[in-house]
Amino acid sequence: MSGQPVPCSPREIGSLFLFEKLSPEQLGRLCAAGRVERFEPGPVYTEGEPATCFFVMIEGTVVLSRRIGGDDVEVTRTSQPGVYAGATQAYVGDRVRQVYKNSMRVTEPTRFFVLPADTFASVMREWFPMAVHLLEGLFFGYKSSQAVTEQHERLLALGSLSAGLTHELNNPAAAAVRATETLRERVAKMRRKLAVISEGPFSREQLANLIDIQERTAERVAKAPSLSPLEASDREDALTDWLEDHGIGQAWQLAPTFVQAGLDVDWLEEVAVAVDEEILPGAVGWLNYTVETELLMDEIADSTTRISHLVDAAKQYSQLDRAPYQVADVHELLDSTLLMLSAKIGPHIEVVKDYDRTLPRIPAYPAELNQVWTNLIDNAVSAVKDVGGEGTLTVRTARDGDRLLVEFRDTGPGIPPEIRGRIFDPFFTTKPVGEGTGLGLDISWRIVVNKHHGTLRVESVPGDTRFQVLLPLTAADDDTSSSLIPEEPA
Repeated sequence: MSGQPVPCSPREIGSLFLFEKLSPEQLGRLCAAGRVERFEPGPVYTEGEPATCFFVMIEGTVVLSRRIGGDDVEVTRTSQPGVYAGATQAYVGDRVRQVYKNSMRVTEPTRFFVLPADTFASVMREWFPMAVHLLEGLFFGYKSSQAVTEQHERLLALGSLSAGLTHELNNPAAAAVRATETLRERVAKMRRKLAVISEGPFSREQLANLIDIQERTAERVAKAPSLSPLEASDREDALTDWLEDHGIGQAWQLAPTFVQAGLDVDWLEEVAVAVDEEILPGAVGWLNYTVETELLMDEIADSTTRISHLVDAAKQYSQLDRAPYQVADVHELLDSTLLMLSAKIGPHIEVVKDYDRTLPRIPAYPAELNQVWTNLIDNAVSAVKDVGGEGTLTVRTARDGDRLLVEFRDTGPGIPPEIRGRIFDPFFTTKPVGEGTGLGLDISWRIVVNKHHGTLRVESVPGDTRFQVLLPLTAADDDTSSSLIPEEPA
């Protein structure tokens, strides 16, 4: 929007605090290089447009806003003469992308002193060379320290996740090792049993029957039903009685294995019919080794599958070998993060997944969203542990208009109203010294708001705290936005 040109008075602009120390000659040069414009109520410039001008308000009222999700959120409203906005970083040149960081509008007829961005940069470098060096140092120093603190926060999270992942991997790995050692012993016993059988008084037909029963037993193990504790106990008692009635020793040891394998009295009756009575104990012993080896192989398969799932979850979480910006399923990201944090969540916190699986995949930076999930889940777990360590974490997804909602709800003590407005501030934390950096929510806010053009908000009462992330369902015009600090008039 263009304003109406009006005469530029060196004396008037010299009354503004930004220019009050300039000489009459410098003020005259400013008036010659710039212009005074009068704007009627309405927009002056829009966020994201090329930053072509530096604006200093002479009189009127100015409002600055930022686009967050689908909403224009007011950042500042002021009538203070001398406030400035627009191309405030023109002095760093093309080393950064020169666009307006916010939208500006006026609510009443307002006059500005307007200086073209390149002229503003030249004036800064010519008149304030030392100040420009200081400003450049502050600007790039801030960006550098911001990157370092974000990396530090990521490393802290990675350390916690690595410890949890190691713990999760250790359990199935140890189970697989134990099962392998036991399997080796059982196979050795099977070889010895086979030697005994081959030397025994078994006919060719009996051996064929025994092998057939062995094959069908292995198939039965693969299809073993899941029994309740009461059902398993009743079946163990029945099997023990049957084995003892048929003179088979160590019935109390064999019965639990057979029950786990899905065998019952009817099955043993079939075995008894298929072989002669004198060889029944040997046949049952042989089948016991078959059952044990099958169960052990199942345990090894389950353990290695669990390890594979954990590795897949780690790859999903870290987004290794994947593009930084892609169309992603938030449910896959949430599941991988919850799995990675399962050790930290612990057995006393119930995790409820309330997912709307009909939601579409969305354009996003998955690795960075996983960091947001990590921070919000970590805070929820800490909150629940503050009230005795037992509670519920509910992760919910839903559609909210043209946005996707991800909500993390915990049953912790809640966030006191007096600090609720500060929780997204950098370095603000309620955790004990050494347990929190105060960067988690600040980084999460910037990832959601600045990087994804979304919204991060909180609702909290004792026993019910909800952090809600709202993400656009479609890509913004600028889908490679960087983390830029909101600009406000000085």
